Amino acid sequence: MTYWYEGPLAAFDTETTGVDVETDRIVSAAVVVQDAPGTRPRVTRWLVNPGVPVPEEATAVHGLTEDHLQRNGRWPAPVMYEIAEQLAEHAAMGRPLVVMNAPFDLTLLDRELSRHRASSLDRWFQSVPLRVLDPRVLDKHLDRYRKGRRTLTDLCEHYDVTLQGAHDAAADALAALDVVRALGRRFATRLERLTPAELHTLQAGWHAAQARGLQAWFARSGSDEIVSTDWPLRPDLPAAA
Repeated sequence: MTYWYEGPLAAFDTETTGVDVETDRIVSAAVVVQDAPGTRPRVTRWLVNPGVPVPEEATAVHGLTEDHLQRNGRWPAPVMYEIAEQLAEHAAMGRPLVVMNAPFDLTLLDRELSRHRASSLDRWFQSVPLRVLDPRVLDKHLDRYRKGRRTLTDLCEHYDVTLQGAHDAAADALAALDVVRALGRRFATRLERLTPAELHTLQAGWHAAQARGLQAWFARSGSDEIVSTDWPLRPDLPAAA
């Protein structure tokens, strides 16, 4: 029997102008597909001219300058359509989608679709549901008492995954995919009998519990930061009165 972590997977990642899913923009994205462990991945990349200033702090992370994006990036509207179309195609083919910290990247994509296409990510998955595997949620649930940070770089180090060129969308997507395969192997006795559809449902509950724990920690620390319990996509903010 071939378990899901040994079979076909797709992975999605973005680089952005910042960390606010409601206002920041996608400047690059990638989808990586791998049919089995060790096989050559197929990579689709997008470079986007976001039409807004790119802060120096963002450029310092991913290396994409405003000038470079203006010269070489495409307009967002067709890019967002192509990304959503490709994700929907992978879902239709039964490929689970690996997204590290899914509520960030998927919500950003949803807001970009709304901004540039008057659409939403949910519309693309009305007939075939999206099945997401989030290495951050999986790792925090399966190894909850491990100390330390759980960024993609940290997870790669912990699971002996090579990450070449961090903060490049394609490199990060491939690394996240490899981390999910490593998680599957390490926790096979707990995961191999679960389908991606079952895992998708379970992760929503696991993420909510993790978010509530983080919210409680913020409260004890005197922080007023709000942690969303929604996964893998945050709902639209209510319209201003």
